[in-house]
Amino acid sequence: MSGTDPRAAARAIDALRRGWPVTITTDHGATAILAVETADDLRLADYDPAGGADLLLSSHRATVLKLANQRDAATPGLPVLIERVRWLDLPAALALADPASDLATPLKGPYRTKPLIDGAAAEAALALARLAGLLPALFLREGAAEGSIPVTAADVAGYEEPSNLAIAARARLPVTAAEQAEIIAFRGPADSAEHVALVIGTPDGTPPLVRLHSECLTGDVLGSLKCDCGPQLHEALREIAGSSWGILLYLRQEGRGIGLVNKLRAYALQDQGFDTVDANLRLGFAIDARDFGVAARMLALLGQRRIRLLTNNPAKVAGLEAKGIQVVERLPLALPANPHNAHYLDVKRDRTGHLL
Repeated sequence: MSGTDPRAAARAIDALRRGWPVTITTDHGATAILAVETADDLRLADYDPAGGADLLLSSHRATVLKLANQRDAATPGLPVLIERVRWLDLPAALALADPASDLATPLKGPYRTKPLIDGAAAEAALALARLAGLLPALFLREGAAEGSIPVTAADVAGYEEPSNLAIAARARLPVTAAEQAEIIAFRGPADSAEHVALVIGTPDGTPPLVRLHSECLTGDVLGSLKCDCGPQLHEALREIAGSSWGILLYLRQEGRGIGLVNKLRAYALQDQGFDTVDANLRLGFAIDARDFGVAARMLALLGQRRIRLLTNNPAKVAGLEAKGIQVVERLPLALPANPHNAHYLDVKRDRTGHLL
């Protein structure tokens, strides 16, 4: 995206993680934000000495708290502004942001929503929180904050632009599934997340068998039984190795794009009885926040615009084709359930449209 500075967005993401304020500039002016999760009383007082900053939540979270109309939740990432009242201090804001204690602790209230003056700044604020791996809850006030990190809404939008990705390094990598394999790393000019492609076999002019695999530390590395990620990864490598040639794309989009910490929060909510879809919504996130345009860019850089896709997820097919990658064939990836993930797999089928 021309005219944007991804480094400015990277600095803003880092600032939110550190509990520093950020000022977002749009055509409407300046808006200062502070992430609720990383704030403390001193930082909140420095950022908002008058105590008038309102609280910004995502529509998903606001709807769970019955602070927004149900129709608002149909628009992913729609910001909802909660009016600051005297009892809305930092502990109360944390209670609104984090659903861990929703069932045990009643909220004070009543809370009221108010119109947003600058919707573009609010949307950029929620995007920054997600990119930082934080809960989508921020204090928000008009005007710049002293000592804050500046960024424009356009910088934030351009930060995730897949066209920023480029090949960074490549090397031969024999793996258990196939000794003839090459690993290729991709990264953008500001994003620390490095996506990886594993090319198995020798390109022969036919469409490769491709698997898009989103990073899952718990499943891929620790052998979690709560999901099917680890077994899917190994089965995909086996099937690609058994074809003429193919590519595994390992995407750094943990927890369907919400990050490791928030994924573990979702796990805790699942222990309370919520399924994987409702857990994400209670946290304030979309059901699936991944960007498959990243995978499309990786395939284009590898010179592969016609592929056979190994997936049960129709959203992956649609996401790739929307970015110019032709899926000439979809092949299912079927694995048996276990007692710990059977309900999870049923939810993926019934609520997110996964196929067999």
